[in-house]
Amino acid sequence: MSKAKIVVALGHEALGNTTLEQWDAVKVAAKSLADLACMGYQLTITHSNGHQVSMIHKAMTELRRVYIDYTPAPMCVCSAMSQGYVGYDIQNSLRAELIDRGVSTPVSTILTQVVVDPYDEAFYEPTKVIGRFMSAEDAETEIKKGNYVKEYPGKGFRRVVAAPKPGKIVEIDAIKALADADQIVIACGGGGIPVIEQNHALKGASAVIEKDAIAGRLASELESDALVILTGVEYVYTDFGKETQAPITEMNVEKAKELIAQGQFGEGNMLPKIEAAIDYLENKKDGKVVITSIEKAAEGLKGKTGTVIRA
Repeated sequence: MSKAKIVVALGHEALGNTTLEQWDAVKVAAKSLADLACMGYQLTITHSNGHQVSMIHKAMTELRRVYIDYTPAPMCVCSAMSQGYVGYDIQNSLRAELIDRGVSTPVSTILTQVVVDPYDEAFYEPTKVIGRFMSAEDAETEIKKGNYVKEYPGKGFRRVVAAPKPGKIVEIDAIKALADADQIVIACGGGGIPVIEQNHALKGASAVIEKDAIAGRLASELESDALVILTGVEYVYTDFGKETQAPITEMNVEKAKELIAQGQFGEGNMLPKIEAAIDYLENKKDGKVVITSIEKAAEGLKGKTGTVIRA
């Protein structure tokens, strides 16, 4: 009998902000992921990369400033770099944790590209902030290159890039093959490397893809039995951060849409997760979404805590 398949989305809490923090953070995340594997689930894992890709972009930009002949790395290359080194840390920590428990399931990272629409409205109104603070002179240079910047009064300027909706996952067949072989797969890290199709070629896009959006798409493509979104809170809440804050233990897609219309979910944190849940459940009517904290992953899947969303 084949195992139930789940897609697990890791937030930035599972990775930390620096390379050193990441080494420690992924060890904690690996314990929760191993718990799920030992419960009999086949795991496909995706993760955020906000701090990581920003750090890489800063490093590459500064390298260009020091060595004038150096060619700076475009955003798609920075995304690929972040996928590689984050996947490397997760797979090694998870592999070690599983071996400690007597489990020999292989863990693999797939460098994953995701096609985006070049006419997506997000390219006209970029919102994702990356990189270091710049002077007005440096910001003007970026603008002349066709990039967007955002001013932070008293601090300087930072570059902003588009966050288009994900389309086709280029390596989906490879991901499916490993999942069907009962391996643990790490894929679509950081939302995937955004690419644009040009005839038979794929060209990297100056953009980032929302991690939660690709998690919903990945779960749909794999026809996963569940999508598990691990974040920094145990539940989804109404009136989050207010005295009237209340946890949501269960809701359906219709209720989720009502709460979105009420403005209950923050655009930069919980809203993308709820939208990913809706996207997945509208394609997988008998699936379920669990949103909870990293430490409560196993209890969330058992229905003991966290927010469960169904169609």
